[in-house]
Formats: sequence, C-alpha cells, structure tokens
Amino acid sequence: MYGIDQGFWLKLLILITILGLLIYSFQAIMRRLLKVEKKKFFSNHHLNETHKKVDRSIRVIVIGLLIIGYVYNVTRLSTEWVWYLEPWFLMCLMVVTTESSTALMEWKYATNRKDYLFTISQLLFFIILMVSMFSSNFFGLV
Repeated sequence: MYGIDQGFWLKLLILITILGLLIYSFQAIMRRLLKVEKKKFFSNHHLNETHKKVDRSIRVIVIGLLIIGYVYNVTRLSTEWVWYLEPWFLMCLMVVTTESSTALMEWKYATNRKDYLFTISQLLFFIILMVSMFSSNFFGLV
C-alpha cells in the first residue's frame, strides 16, 4: 500500500488492545470503588423521557452539524478546513455533551446517587486519554 508503514496494522492492533484494556480496567476499578451496577455495552440507557428527548436532540444536532461541516469543508481546500466542523471534533463534542447530560440526569433522577460520579469519572478518563493520545502521537505507535 502507498505511504503506509508495513507494521501499521500491528501497531494499530496493539494500540486498540492497550486502549481496550485501559478502559476496561478503569471501569472495573471505578465500579468497585463507587459500588455501581454494570451497564450494558452500547446501550441507550435513558432514565426517563426527558433524558431520552435530550439525548436524541443532541444526536440530531450533531448529525446536522456533521452534514453542514462536510458541505462547508468540502468546498474549501483541505488546508483551509474549519477544524471545529471536522467529524473527529464533532464526535468528541457529542460524547462529552451526551455523557454530561447523562451525568446530570443521573444526579437528579437515579436511584443510586453514585451513578453520576461513575459517569463523570468515565468522561474525565476519556478526555485525559484522548488528549494524551493525540499529544503523544498515539503513544509513539504511529
């Protein structure tokens, strides 16, 4: 392949494995410390109808911004793209916004009052992990 290092796929597999183990370990430790129940993986866990409406609204807005950002950036040179309309930024923004709204709803309505602390800790861990990955060039693997 053109321009791709021969060990690229192995490095990518190592990176994904390390990230998966870090995230799994962090979640297991925090669940044990805060005594919260394990949630289903990739599930839309809504506490009530208000939470469901807020979550869907955020997702619709982000999809709209993705479309607008694509249309706007595709008409410009790739060196002149607006960074806050690029998909990677909008997806990170969506994760932060949806998890923040989930933490707020858990703080207000959840039966286990520590659920929101778990969600906030996950969000902070995600932010720290992403910033450290991008600032270290994916921990030197790329």
